Parts: sequence; C-alpha cells; structure tokens
Amino acid sequence: MGRTPLRVWATPTLHAPPRAAPPQVVQRQLSSEERVDKKDDSPVTVADYGAQAIVAWSLQRSDPSSRLSMVAEEDSAELSSPAGRPMLERITQLINSVLADAGEAAQLSPEEVLGLIDLGGSQGGPTGRHWVLDPIDGTRGFVGMRQYSVCLGMIQDGEVVLGVLGCPNLPQGSVADDDGGDGAAARCGQEGVGCLFSAHRGAGAFATPLWDDAAAPVRIVVADVADPGGARFMESVESRHSSHSTTAAVARELGVTLPPLRMDSQVKYGLLSRGCASIFMRFPPPSYREKIWDHAAGFVIVEEAGGRVTDAGGVRLDFSRGRYLQLDRGIIAAPPALHDQLVAAAAKVAPPAPAAAP
Repeated sequence: MGRTPLRVWATPTLHAPPRAAPPQVVQRQLSSEERVDKKDDSPVTVADYGAQAIVAWSLQRSDPSSRLSMVAEEDSAELSSPAGRPMLERITQLINSVLADAGEAAQLSPEEVLGLIDLGGSQGGPTGRHWVLDPIDGTRGFVGMRQYSVCLGMIQDGEVVLGVLGCPNLPQGSVADDDGGDGAAARCGQEGVGCLFSAHRGAGAFATPLWDDAAAPVRIVVADVADPGGARFMESVESRHSSHSTTAAVARELGVTLPPLRMDSQVKYGLLSRGCASIFMRFPPPSYREKIWDHAAGFVIVEEAGGRVTDAGGVRLDFSRGRYLQLDRGIIAAPPALHDQLVAAAAKVAPPAPAAAP
C-alpha cells in the first residue's frame, strides 16, 4: 500500500514530502493560525491533533472487535468551540490528505476527527491493554524547527511491552551538538536523516531509516561505558523541563567532562539505545507531574537495548498507576555500568526530601 499513515504523518510538512514545502514555510504557518497555547502555556499545533487522530484511527482499524483504550496528550476541548472551528477544519483537511497519500479511500468529517482525538482520554491502569501516545513529543522543538518525535507505546497489565519512536529530523549516524538546534528540521528528508526506533518486550530494540519501507531493522544496544570521564550526557533543550544546573552538578559529581547534548523529546531515549550517548537525566520542578506518554515508548526501547531507566532514587519506572508517573525527584537513564554511580551522585547533589513525620 506504499507509505502507512504513521510514516506519512511523521514528516514536518504534515501532508507532503519535505522537499515539497520548505521547513521555513511550515514554521510560518505554525506561528499563526496553526498553533495555539494551552492553559499550561504549552503549545499545541495542527500536527499534535492530527497525529493523535490518525493514530487512533489506525489502531481502531487494526482490531475493530475490541474497545480501544488510549492514553494520549490531547483532547478536543479547544477545537469544539466556535473559535476553534477553523483550526478543526484545517486539521481535517490535513488528515484526509494523509489518508489519500497512503492510498486509503476513507475521508473523515470534522466531527469524526473530534471523536478520534477524544479516544485518548483513557485513564490507563494496572489491568488490560492501553496504548500510550504522545502525538508530537517536543512540540516546542517542532515549532522551533528542532528535534521532535512521534511516540507510541503499549501497556499490557501494567507493563510497557511495545514502543515505537518516529524521529524525522534525527541523523541515522553520529550526532553533533547542532543536531539538537534550530537548524535540525532543515535536514529532514536528506539522505541519512530520519530514524524509526522500536522494541518489543523480550525481543530486543531496533532502528531503521524512517523513510525506507524496504530497509531491514538493525538491532541496537546501549554503549556500556564504564568510565564516566568518557560518557556523554543528554538533557532537555528547555530548562523549564529539567534543571540544567542540577544535571550539570550530577555530571560533575560523577566525573563527566564532556558538555551536555541537548535534545527535545524522546529522541534522547533513541540516542541512548543506539549508543550515541551514555546518560539521560531529567530533573523537573518539584510541582511538575511526569506524564506516562512522555516516557513509555522510550522506556521499553532503552530497556530492550540493555539500559536502565529509573527515578533518581533508582526505582524502575511504574506505568501501571494511570496517566502520571510517581517519581523520586527525576529520571535517570543509562547503561548498567554507569546507572548506580549516577543514582549515588544524584543523592549527593539533589538528596531526596526528608520523609514526613508520622
């Protein structure tokens, strides 16, 4: 059938190959009528809504006999109002263009699009099957022409058993500091750019070129670096997502000498899994609640590549408690040889809060 809807949607032009519409044109569109700011001051674009609807549509069709339970970031509240109608119609147009490009005869109405978006309202939990979706992880990076990813995981009875990351702007080989910067999107569609990471519990982790349906997946493993001095650590581009001062202090305590590699989104989990970096740290503000869709897909990919992903206290992430993770201070991901050292360094630099008196 040619390219699937999920692969088609991964391009930042949303509905056409990258060379058909320069990234600068897309960026201008997103800066005006094709993006809004949510109540928490985070941006949402036609891409976020459209990708969520396309994935929900695809999952429903894959097993129409069962009820779809999907935990996803977006809802249709902003689009259901009269003020949101123009954006809804634009999203519907883009979705139908994606379906046509993928060879599908289906065409959706705006009301059907609203219903598909709201399928992401599941609360998840410890029993049954729940799909976990971040339709555009790193929306600020998407808007800023940096890295972003489309992230889909599957939870079965509380355990993440499947994960897929589509990373359109990520080089398939080594990465440099500027690959996380504002010019990353300009390279989308070039040879050697665009990665698809995947993992199934017990079967390993794999990477393949995003745009080549015929390419065979290649098994990937973390680089089990034992010497912290040669380790490269990753963190979020935006300090509002993670304290750069805390990650820098942990790195110093551990003896890391290389500067940080800053990347938006779960791209960082993909890079860790294929050995392009050795450490990912995230220390959000104490009031912030980590959502499961920001980590589920990357979590299983790193673990299947041989790495460990825990909170800052060393406890493995638990995706069975609904839409949010319960964490001690932050998240640490690394190969086994470094992980315990990182947890110990974090305990010195950012010790856990004292337990409340009984």
